[in-house]
Amino acid sequence: MKPSAFEYFTPATVTEAIGLLERYGEEAKVLAGGQSLIPMMNFRVARPKVLVDINQVKDLDYIREEKDELVIGGLTRERAVEVSPLVQKKCPILSEAISYIGHLPIRTRGTMGGSLVHADPTAEIPVVVSALEGKMKVAGPSGERLLGADEFFVTYLTSALDPLEILVEVRIPTLPPNTGWSFMEFNRRYGDFGIVSVAALLFMGDKERCQKASLALGGVGPTPLRTRKAEKLLAGQVITDALIAKAGIQASQETEPESDYHASAEYRRNLARVFTQRSLTEAWNKVKGGK
Repeated sequence: MKPSAFEYFTPATVTEAIGLLERYGEEAKVLAGGQSLIPMMNFRVARPKVLVDINQVKDLDYIREEKDELVIGGLTRERAVEVSPLVQKKCPILSEAISYIGHLPIRTRGTMGGSLVHADPTAEIPVVVSALEGKMKVAGPSGERLLGADEFFVTYLTSALDPLEILVEVRIPTLPPNTGWSFMEFNRRYGDFGIVSVAALLFMGDKERCQKASLALGGVGPTPLRTRKAEKLLAGQVITDALIAKAGIQASQETEPESDYHASAEYRRNLARVFTQRSLTEAWNKVKGGK
């Protein structure tokens, strides 16, 4: 199929793009990488009357470090983030998670901002940004605002972005020394959508006990899910195999998956347990290996 008819604009600045969104309101859609929007338009699931193509807004394409944060422009290509030496050094879990996205042509075209705004709860970038407690900077007619992951992701394919706003920047904390990390995903074959994914972080600091843990799961609810009770089980504790097993069980109990043609709710819940345990084990092994 082909998309329904639409008007097409290519603004050169964020201000110009926001002006077009103000003019056309909910009839307009922003086009970044187009890896989700274009297929939806081709199947006529989405029928925008206006496309605001922001690919000429060059000011939204960057990766830099500011103090203890990675700052990534909303239009930065996923592949650029994946291979960035700065990302690989300061936040390797993000680079690892992006490597699971589709295939190389998709990552070469897809953008950080596009993935986050699409808000697919199975997508890799929303899951890892949730685990890292990243913040999304959005700009609109009323100015800019900064939204945490818990606030930004609302439900299936729905973010807190207003129709007149654009995601302009993602701010992600860099990983401090002595932090274990792991990203794992279960899918039927390479490049498929993940059925269940887990991003695990163990912040050990200078002590033998875990100071803080962060666990985010994808594919087990309407948004990326932080398993807070499982995190509390790990915080302040000496990490052991028994504790990891207990945390995996607790994480699975916090999930709220639905059955679909990919997997039953029960199967997803079991995958959540197994992959949480595997991810925590890998994260802990990274810490021990770095000592």
